[in-house]
Amino acid sequence: MAAITNDLIYELLKRMQSDISNLKFETSGIKTELSNLRGTMVSVQMDIHNIYTRLDRSDQRLERIENRLELRELAEAQSRFEPHP
Repeated sequence: MAAITNDLIYELLKRMQSDISNLKFETSGIKTELSNLRGTMVSVQMDIHNIYTRLDRSDQRLERIENRLELRELAEAQSRFEPHP
């Protein structure tokens, strides 16, 4: 069995420190990527909200048009039965 010396412990600690430093660097990169992904998701969510808003406005306009057409159709149908001078 190898003897445990201060040099061996020092080398192990240096290697562990290097590994921990690499992990910190990679973790920082992952945080940046997650932040970018979060920004993209917020942007997509806002786009979807805007689409729903425009669809709702179009739906309201279509309902108003349909209501006007129904009133007009009813008036035209009624005028057929009224005597004309």
